[in-house]
Amino acid sequence: MLYANPRAVRAPYPAELRAIMSIERAQESRRWLAAWPGLTPGATPLHELPALARRLGVARMCVKDESLRSRLGSFKALGASVALVRQVVRLHPGLEPGLVLSGRYAQLLQHYTVVSATDGNHGRSLAAAARDAGCRCAIVLHAQVSLEREKAIADFGAKIIRVPGNYDASVREAERLAQAHGWQVISDTSYEGYEDIPRDVMQGYGTIAAEIAEQTGARADEAGAFTHVFLQAGVGGMAAGLASYLWELHGAQRPCFIVVEPAQADCLLQSAMKGHAAKATGTVDSVMAGLACGDTSPLAWRFLAPSVDHFMTIEDDQAVAAMRTLARGGPDIPIVAGESGTAGLAALEVLRGDCALSARAGLHPDASVLFINTEGATAPQVYEELVGETAESVQRRQLAWFAP
Repeated sequence: MLYANPRAVRAPYPAELRAIMSIERAQESRRWLAAWPGLTPGATPLHELPALARRLGVARMCVKDESLRSRLGSFKALGASVALVRQVVRLHPGLEPGLVLSGRYAQLLQHYTVVSATDGNHGRSLAAAARDAGCRCAIVLHAQVSLEREKAIADFGAKIIRVPGNYDASVREAERLAQAHGWQVISDTSYEGYEDIPRDVMQGYGTIAAEIAEQTGARADEAGAFTHVFLQAGVGGMAAGLASYLWELHGAQRPCFIVVEPAQADCLLQSAMKGHAAKATGTVDSVMAGLACGDTSPLAWRFLAPSVDHFMTIEDDQAVAAMRTLARGGPDIPIVAGESGTAGLAALEVLRGDCALSARAGLHPDASVLFINTEGATAPQVYEELVGETAESVQRRQLAWFAP
């Protein structure tokens, strides 16, 4: 389903939003994380996909590959880590932010515990950051999180707590545990009285947009390299982090933003239709585990409501087909993309397969499109089952693609 957002505006980035998230604050977060060994040095690749662009009838197509952001395999390493740093500095203002994840203050933090709900990637990233900072970490997993993802989190020393139900049930349990034990929730899901840390998480994702701007030579208050940017969303954190940065950078000449989510976890689509942060209407059970969220983050919605031009839902089989397309490569580079990483490509495939939908989204033959591969094979067994090939095999073909 494609829904045109009647609240989207094309105007300079509002001052009231800049006071919450800004390019300046995103660049500060980026500096603080620069020395953390948990991140791969330098920018993640921005790959051109010319053959796929020709097949889908657009002028240009690029993918920002966040699967290479860190050994954790996803963009989430940017949000959880910087939110932890900012919270530690709030508690201990004299600390040097850039040293928190080096373990310099481990003795000070040894009895400090952070907790979060997760579908996998956020919890793994928080566990890694907590281990390196020297504090304790508890992660709440709901019933649908695989044992493979649980082990990946536990390997970083986190205490694992299982609850029945879906992601939203795990969010509630994390908040209960925090109140009962004096722990600190580090989540990108905001709720009443809890906005500072979700803001920090979202602001951390601004690094992705900053790199895109640098890689394309973007200039302030001018149209950028892309006419359309596809952003997948669970509660809306990453979409808000990137959209806010690119909106502030390009102003009224910002690209068209299309937010994509699973049909059964359509909380943002419902928010757009109702005009306020709303809940999903479906089962919230999707192969796109990182996007299987039932409640919109109210803070993220403040940024998405005026900036997103279209909200769209896709089916699980469309995401899986896009995983196989990227893995196959061919004339284009083969790319390892996880279940949630291909939502943007899957949405573009749907739109370009329907002339009426393409026209509604403004996807003309001269369109220049960007989507974000938010994760690699963070659950390798699931990836192999869905793609029919191991991630290692795809990576070998990628290396061969680079060879002369």
